[in-house]
Amino acid sequence: MHTRRHAASILAGAALSAVALRPAQAETRAEIDASVNAALDRLRAMPNAEPLLRVSVAQLVFPRILSGGFIVGGQYGEGALVRNGAIARYYQIRGLSVGFLAGAQTGGLAMLFMREEALTALQESGWEVGTGPSVVALDMGLQANVTTTTLTEPVYAISFNQQGLMAALSLNGTRITPFTPRG
Repeated sequence: MHTRRHAASILAGAALSAVALRPAQAETRAEIDASVNAALDRLRAMPNAEPLLRVSVAQLVFPRILSGGFIVGGQYGEGALVRNGAIARYYQIRGLSVGFLAGAQTGGLAMLFMREEALTALQESGWEVGTGPSVVALDMGLQANVTTTTLTEPVYAISFNQQGLMAALSLNGTRITPFTPRG
């Protein structure tokens, strides 16, 4: 009986986290475009990110991802796939997680696609991170050691503009799906 109540509490918390993190109304196409372009400008100004941007075949940019929870958490954000300097398609990122986590934060995420095959996996129907092409998350230390001659992975992820405090954040199990923004 106690186990059922505990499981029900976790599921209820997951549902509440997901609802709380999703904005009441999605951003407009123009708002997403402006946010993505501003995020790319910030990334180009990062000395270790700029060479990766230059050689990537496309960039999936989520300028603002809301993450939060206690034991059960979630994340949500809207962004766009940029190819050859133009926005090609819009995507949402969502995820639920259970485990040791506490707090809330916002931050941006850029996923740099280094190979066409990895990009194709995303474009076919969306993508659950951890089930397709491998993604290497680059923290500031790893970014400092990466050069265009050492790149071997199909996708690199760079986080930026973190604000707030979160005890844990993971991309595995995160679902990225196409959507059509309003306006």
